[in-house]
Amino acid sequence: MPRGVNKSDLPSKVCLSCGRPFTWRKKWEKVWSEVKYCSKKCKAKRASVGDQPGN
Repeated sequence: MPRGVNKSDLPSKVCLSCGRPFTWRKKWEKVWSEVKYCSKKCKAKRASVGDQPGN
């Protein structure tokens, strides 16, 4: 019997910075509701551009 969950059954979201879909990761287990970006790079990019008024 295989363990775990199929990757196709994992929840997914769309990155607010790049617009690409990304799926749930074990390291995000407890904070999944707070995850908005697919990577640290996207988070840093959005923070420098997204905090300006009008964006």
